Amino acid sequence: MAKKDSRNDRRQRRHARVRQNVFGTPEKPRLSVFRSTKNIFVQVIDDVNGTTLAAASTLDPDIKEKAAYGGNKAAAKLVGEKIGAVAVEAGIKTVCFDRGGYLYHGRVKELADGARASGLEF
Repeated sequence: MAKKDSRNDRRQRRHARVRQNVFGTPEKPRLSVFRSTKNIFVQVIDDVNGTTLAAASTLDPDIKEKAAYGGNKAAAKLVGEKIGAVAVEAGIKTVCFDRGGYLYHGRVKELADGARASGLEF
């Protein structure tokens, strides 16, 4: 009898399919999202050189003091605004969005909206 895949196994397979088409370059890096139950993490990645150019999460001290809980849409919007500000400061204007196999809904959508509000273009 075959073992049933967990929700995370299915998400990782979706993410692998998306990653076949989404690739970050130095000119247009990849904005990668990881979501846990209590926090949300985002990185701007240059896949050519294998480097992280910018990162933000709900565990950052400035976001942690504004958002009491990191697993909601308000905290995700703060993380999106911060990653947008950090990326624009680093000279990054456009990114390709990698939703990490998650639905573009809820916290992932709020993060993307916050990043757009800070000046990033997808």
